Amino acid sequence: MTTDEILNKYEMTIGIECHVQLATATKLFSGADNDARDKSPNSVVSPIDFGLPGMLPILNREAVNLAIKAGKALNAPIAPVSRFDRKHYFYPDLPKGYQTTQMYNPIILAGYIDAPLEDGTSVRVRIHHAHMEEDAGKLTHYSDYSLVDLNRAGTPLIEIVSEPDIHSAAEAKAYASELHHLMTYAGVTRGDLYHGNMRFDVNVSVALKGATELGTRAEVKNLNSFRSVEKAAEYEFRRQVSVLEKGEKVIQETRGWDDAKQTTSSQRSKEDAQDYRYMPDADIPPIILSDEEIASIQATVPLLPPAYREKWASLGLDRSVVDSLIANQSYAVLIAEIQDHAGDVIAKRVAHWFASALGGQDEETAIIASNFVPEGFIELAQMVEGDELSSTAAKEVFVELLSSEKTPRQIAEAKNLLQVSDEGAIAAIVDEVLADPASAKAVEDIKNGNDKVIGFLVGQVMKKSQGKANPALAQKLIRERL
Repeated sequence: MTTDEILNKYEMTIGIECHVQLATATKLFSGADNDARDKSPNSVVSPIDFGLPGMLPILNREAVNLAIKAGKALNAPIAPVSRFDRKHYFYPDLPKGYQTTQMYNPIILAGYIDAPLEDGTSVRVRIHHAHMEEDAGKLTHYSDYSLVDLNRAGTPLIEIVSEPDIHSAAEAKAYASELHHLMTYAGVTRGDLYHGNMRFDVNVSVALKGATELGTRAEVKNLNSFRSVEKAAEYEFRRQVSVLEKGEKVIQETRGWDDAKQTTSSQRSKEDAQDYRYMPDADIPPIILSDEEIASIQATVPLLPPAYREKWASLGLDRSVVDSLIANQSYAVLIAEIQDHAGDVIAKRVAHWFASALGGQDEETAIIASNFVPEGFIELAQMVEGDELSSTAAKEVFVELLSSEKTPRQIAEAKNLLQVSDEGAIAAIVDEVLADPASAKAVEDIKNGNDKVIGFLVGQVMKKSQGKANPALAQKLIRERL
């Protein structure tokens, strides 16, 4: 059997646990700074994060609010009562000897998200639950020693646990990407993957197609890009199929991902829940929320990606254009405003400009884009619709408009780009071109039925008008004269 035939015998099943760092100013249980980017090791910590004796935690209310917002993005109800537990394990980056988490009574209950796929369909992934917890510190390993940085210890997280509803690496990537969009749009997290604001643990199991039970799963930890989620799933599927084809058993374990080698490697055997000796945290009261309180907080969540996709359905945009706009929330907000103010035709034109002329979602671009107002882009699109600017000239004006305080008309006039649609003026140029001996062969070809060469004559009109003639009007006049 070929490799593809062997792989085709098996089905991959994936469940993903995603740790989302909440965008609070301070940590989950202390007043320490929650932004450790570019900070010296162990500089944004407090005695509470160090776990010193006598230190009592105080729950960050804003973290609770953000978890409530996340519930709306996950189409999941919020528990009226949720509680914290202690998860015991001993590791150098966990000075308390336990992690404060929610094992038995999570704040976010069962929900779902629909992740769009490349082929235009989508995969529905159910959410089992999402719970609040604190992050641990970070170990950096060297040849014969390790260093610990507790800047991250105590960072507020929600861990979103999916059901095993994913059956391909492409679906896993799509789910991770959509989850990132939902959490950033809702304002739950800063979404900086490079700095670990969202990290994905991908649980992969393999079984023969048609099997009634799932295979033994291996968990690939701490993936921080959509591509690594996809590639790790692909590799792990092939690895487990190879193990099964040899007649061996897949081991339940935690594995690490080597992005340079594009391979996974064993880290440790997987612990069971009882190994952690969970117990209720006696220092933290339960979180009790009313329906009115939950509704009030969730009412502040802005429009989310699924709503934008539905709103733009009438624009007839390609999937790639929609993806480009969704990749930057500021673009999405702007196009929606333009659609509301000026209609579908104008919004579609501006959407294509943004998708083709601008990049994705880096922080600098997002900050610049958040300052855009719809009026200038509406005016520019209307100038194209009114044949005052060619589509090529409009793109040139668009690029300058992004960083200029001038109006589109002022920019077009300064660049001498305004299109001439005066029929009498263009007719004079058309007559001049048709009378030119250099055009004689093209004129004869058109009369003989070769319509393609009309482009040459239009080009001559554009050349003589220094690019200002309306090409559609020029072509119309040429046809009338011939």
